[in-house]
Amino acid sequence: MKHVIIVGAGAAGLFAAGAAVRAGGRVTVLEHKSAPGKKLLITGKGRCNVANNCTAEEFLKHVRRNPRFLYSALSACPPARVMELFERELGVPLKTERGRRVFPQSDRAADILDALLRWAQGAQLVYDGAEALLLEDGRCAGVRLQSGRVLRADAVLAATGGVSYPATGSTGDGYRFARQVGHTVVSPEPSLVALVERGDVCRRMAGLSLRNVALTLYEGEKVLFCERGEMLFTHFGVSGPLVLSASAYLRDLKKYNYRLAVNLKPALSPEQLDRRICADFAEFSNREAAHCLQRLLPASMRPVMLQLWGVAPQRRVNQITRAERQRLAGLLQAFPIEVAEKGDLAHAVVTSGGVSVKEIDPKTMQSRLCPGLYFAGEVLDVDACTGGYNLGIAFATAWAAGRGIVNSAKENL
Repeated sequence: MKHVIIVGAGAAGLFAAGAAVRAGGRVTVLEHKSAPGKKLLITGKGRCNVANNCTAEEFLKHVRRNPRFLYSALSACPPARVMELFERELGVPLKTERGRRVFPQSDRAADILDALLRWAQGAQLVYDGAEALLLEDGRCAGVRLQSGRVLRADAVLAATGGVSYPATGSTGDGYRFARQVGHTVVSPEPSLVALVERGDVCRRMAGLSLRNVALTLYEGEKVLFCERGEMLFTHFGVSGPLVLSASAYLRDLKKYNYRLAVNLKPALSPEQLDRRICADFAEFSNREAAHCLQRLLPASMRPVMLQLWGVAPQRRVNQITRAERQRLAGLLQAFPIEVAEKGDLAHAVVTSGGVSVKEIDPKTMQSRLCPGLYFAGEVLDVDACTGGYNLGIAFATAWAAGRGIVNSAKENL
């Protein structure tokens, strides 16, 4: 019976542990925090977007970095199989919401963590961290623990996460192990993160949340992203589900100029919006210009829009020209925000970058440089859009690694 050490008791580590136990392995899971799955508990605002209810082919369209690397892993462990495992084998009823996002019916991330711990039963959970890999004759033969003890094994799986939310345990240990054996580590960057504005437009509306708006991200004049949903203005820029999704499409901010355009009235065609504005202008025709915005916009947004519009506040509505009315319509359909930079890596939902997948076997997740060493989850240079895809990556790569380690790839869930 092969002994497998899994470093990290997060989503990938626990899922791999269950897969390895069922494939006939003896499994030890190391966790350097006081409890497992701390990051899992805060995902989806504590609800845990555990999967996306889509095919493997559709899933790959939402992977931003190295999607081809995941082809084999997702074929073996697609979202449907993950959902079936949680519902039928682990007893967690699921539901599908907007964007095919899958949550536990209870809306409790703790139910997903409890299920993963049940899935990993049979593995030994040890609360100690891995300090370094134990290397013998060119292969990984175990780990040296932070306590000083040496733990030997037939294989070691690094499921340590990235470097986002370090308080939950993602402190980059997996990168250190990878470098120890000569792996290339692609520089970690924040993804699914808030965006910092250039200027103070957003700061003046800090705390304002918008629903049912459409957000478009431009790289120069090229559209990279356009979706409808929710967003939030903050003291430094913008955040919320739409913004986090858009952030995954940003590349080199030193090389490219990025801007956002918010359609505040996406349900209206240009002609419908013009009629709506004309109706408001007619009602407030003898009032000052600011009054014609009160039914179009939230209160905190009106002075900002008025300034961008360029119409003097004291102007009478009946003095506003057709060109000025059209300019207002343009701002309502494309409210501009200039992007200066991404938010803090420590507060990103996921880490982009990590162990180069060119040096990893995509079928088993074993290192091509060091036999006996495996990687799974966020530690790899693979990440995706928001919507349950990143946990899907964790589960698929963990399944491939857990079974690959004990040479049981033909077994079914």
